[in-house]
Amino acid sequence: MSMPFYVAPEQVMKDRADYARKGIARGRSLAALVYAEGILICAENTSHTLRKISEIYDRIGFAGVGRYNEFDQLRIAGVRHADLKGYSFSRDDVDARSLANQYAQILGQIFTHEMKPMEVEILVAEVGAAMDDDQMFHILYDGTVMDERNFMVLGGEAEAIAERLRESWRAGLGLADAMQAATSALAGPDRTLNAGDLEVAVLGRANGRRAFRRIEGPELELMVPAAPPGSEGEPVTSTADLPPVTDEAP
Repeated sequence: MSMPFYVAPEQVMKDRADYARKGIARGRSLAALVYAEGILICAENTSHTLRKISEIYDRIGFAGVGRYNEFDQLRIAGVRHADLKGYSFSRDDVDARSLANQYAQILGQIFTHEMKPMEVEILVAEVGAAMDDDQMFHILYDGTVMDERNFMVLGGEAEAIAERLRESWRAGLGLADAMQAATSALAGPDRTLNAGDLEVAVLGRANGRRAFRRIEGPELELMVPAAPPGSEGEPVTSTADLPPVTDEAP
């Protein structure tokens, strides 16, 4: 009689976590920060059609890093959950906290029971009537939920980017200053990002019921001046944020 193959549960969890972290680290990062009139979400993304930042509901935004096809599935699930809850009860009953808990349960279930974990980290943000009411939740690949008050960074090199953002963020930043802080933190000391390298959106308190608004085109170019000749950053070759064309990790 052959003995069954045995792996310690601790080793299985560690291997899955390492696998997910490596996949996420190959992707490009994003930063979200509270400014005077709402929440700014800024992602390094050269694609103009594959979005990393999206609207979920009236005052709730979503952003993801990692495998595009996986976090887009979560985005769609979040939109359906929010629409159903708002239709069944009230639009005011749809909030970021309950949505983050739903995402945490989905990711935790997949991480624990499936062979391959999702290679994603996601952000769920909700803008409130005042700055103290703003909410940002960071959900990891294993279902861990963290809430942040001032700013949040997802993706590769998150610690270094967060440290740079910590030095430049302050309460009451205007939109232009917040944009400059996010761009500088994402780029770091050795690169320069221009408008074509970024995807930017805000959840604005003054935008009415639909708080989500994209910043693009001439408006974004005014906030992020083009890099002078010879100062462009190194080209990013990672495709971890795009749909994979094979079953291998991008």
